Amino acid sequence: MKRKVLEKGMKVLFLLMATVSILSVLLICIFMLISGVPAIREIGLFDFLLGSKWSPSGNAYGIFPMIVGSVYVTGGAILVGVPVGLLTAIFLARFCPRKIYRPVKTFVDILAGIPSIVYGFFGMTLLVPLVRTYFGGNGNSILTASLLLGLMILPTIISITESSLRAVPESYYEGALALGATRERAVMTTVFPAAKSGIMAGIVLGIGRAIGETMAVIMVVGNQARLPSSILDGVRTLTTNIVLEMGYAEGLHREALIATGLVLFVFILLINLCFSLLNRRKEHE
Repeated sequence: MKRKVLEKGMKVLFLLMATVSILSVLLICIFMLISGVPAIREIGLFDFLLGSKWSPSGNAYGIFPMIVGSVYVTGGAILVGVPVGLLTAIFLARFCPRKIYRPVKTFVDILAGIPSIVYGFFGMTLLVPLVRTYFGGNGNSILTASLLLGLMILPTIISITESSLRAVPESYYEGALALGATRERAVMTTVFPAAKSGIMAGIVLGIGRAIGETMAVIMVVGNQARLPSSILDGVRTLTTNIVLEMGYAEGLHREALIATGLVLFVFILLINLCFSLLNRRKEHE
């Protein structure tokens, strides 16, 4: 009797927690829509999304430069962080000697716990001068922000990918070896594809971290609301635009910043939707 009551109680608790999570997302969506849509309607959808000038004092609220800046910086972070993260996870899951596994894993976990502001100081004091010296420009650029964000998303990608690789049944790996594959080939052609759902989830979370990061990016990206002509130009991302101006914004200016957050929110939803559809398509193939 006690066991049945406990099971029913736990079911109710789990249902309640799931409901709270769903309601939280719905409330955020409703708030963003209620607060952001009026500004977009007043400014004009195309003027807001495709306008190349952001000047609240001149009543110009075009966020296209910030959209481009966010895409460039996030894309650069993906190019830097995803290959390094995946290869590191494969090494930890399949090739890392036991003696050094714990130290390496500890350092990865430490990376995940470092505050964003510390990453920002690291980028400002080390990466900015390096980029300025070896690539040109003033160092506060898309390239610097991409390198920094690529480093920041590593713990997420490594941890989730490693867990996904370890969850693949050992029989997959052993079967590939029995058919004559080398260790590397067995991992890359059998184990890695079998873990693709978890790996894709890790990449999505990494992208979400990159596109939503603010404090570290502010310190290295240049914060210039303009369309870049090269990766050495400074830009302003959607998140940094909100943080830089929300403190003193009012009226339509404030509503436009909230609408900027709505656009960012939609971007993240679209990214998650695209990866979900991609996973579903691969499962049916």
